Amino acid sequence: MDLENIFIKVKQASRKLSLLPEEKVVTVLEELAASALQATGTILAANEKDLARMPADDPKFDRLKLTEERIAAIAGDLRNVASLPSPLGNVLSERTLENGLELKKVTVPLGVIGIIYEARPNVTFDVFSLCLRSGNALLLKGGSDAQESNTAIVRLIHEVLERNGVDKNVVQLLPPDREATSQLLQAVKYVDIIIPRGSQGLINYVREHSKVPVIETGAGIVHTYFDEFADLEKGKEIVVNAKTRRVSVCNALDCLLIHQNRLSDLIIIAEGLAAKEVALYADAAAYQVLKGHYPPDLLYMATAAHFGTEFLSLKMSVKTVTGLEEAIDHINTHSSQHSEAIISESEQHVEQFMRAVDAAAVYANTSTAFTDGAQFGLGAEIGISTQKLHARGPMALNEITSYKWLVKSNGLVRA
Repeated sequence: MDLENIFIKVKQASRKLSLLPEEKVVTVLEELAASALQATGTILAANEKDLARMPADDPKFDRLKLTEERIAAIAGDLRNVASLPSPLGNVLSERTLENGLELKKVTVPLGVIGIIYEARPNVTFDVFSLCLRSGNALLLKGGSDAQESNTAIVRLIHEVLERNGVDKNVVQLLPPDREATSQLLQAVKYVDIIIPRGSQGLINYVREHSKVPVIETGAGIVHTYFDEFADLEKGKEIVVNAKTRRVSVCNALDCLLIHQNRLSDLIIIAEGLAAKEVALYADAAAYQVLKGHYPPDLLYMATAAHFGTEFLSLKMSVKTVTGLEEAIDHINTHSSQHSEAIISESEQHVEQFMRAVDAAAVYANTSTAFTDGAQFGLGAEIGISTQKLHARGPMALNEITSYKWLVKSNGLVRA
């Protein structure tokens, strides 16, 4: 299938976005929020068709699933983005040189953003709202798992755009096949940046095959270190929340590191995990402590493969460490540089951990479940960047803009 005509239309639509009044952008997003609530039944019916093709025990099932509550939350996020200040036209720096050259650096859209994502239909709403608010056109390449859901959502978005006199080509959904992915990755004349959202395999494929610049939103291999000076009650609540609040998301806890002097507390920490039926893959020391105190059908001896794994399910590894430095070394070795945490009442240990751990978000005495654009007060997010160029961490409006120089003078020429 030749998608070049679609790419051309989206590129042309992106040029019109810079002229779209801010009031119109806000109106579109507010109307879309209301329309999403009104169309909840239609969206859920489409989503049910997608869910029917996926086993309920698939780690992606929860990501794929939409509910009335989740659509209501999506509508709230759309309104939040509408209420945020425009990131465009902000003056980053301004000065006049001695020769009379007037320089001004101002924020502008990236242009056309391509999103390649798996079974996350909420992403369709999120990235559209952020791209429209930041003046970017959008090419969506969802997976076949969510095709019915994505189609219903994009159809709704197009209806709202057309009612408001906005070119619907500011967002287009590509076919779910691999050929569409391949063409999108080669579309250097039409697409300014690609952002993959999904498994490590998807991210690796995009990075290795794209001719278009890529911002990596990496997998989340997440650790929490329970320090020698950790508060037990505080730590127990944090670990259970980070692991079980929603297991299929990238900020969910994958590995608990525990100081060897606090191994006896592991029994209490694990109580909440057992209640949620979390399978634990424990190293030898942790296994001996938990044996007889944790459901035997949920307790396993860990292998090397269990460390550095993103489980995306009710599974977690447990590793005993001799102290802070070993914990930091283990994290920096196995981390995907997404979200890492320490539980400790020692200010010195907290400070050392936060300085030494290399990740987009580093936490102290806090659940890693907060690595999220909305939770960071950004309205929504287009992804969690785990790289260090252009943007890092939750990417929202400001992170999907660039800048340009505006230069003026009174007839100045260069000698």
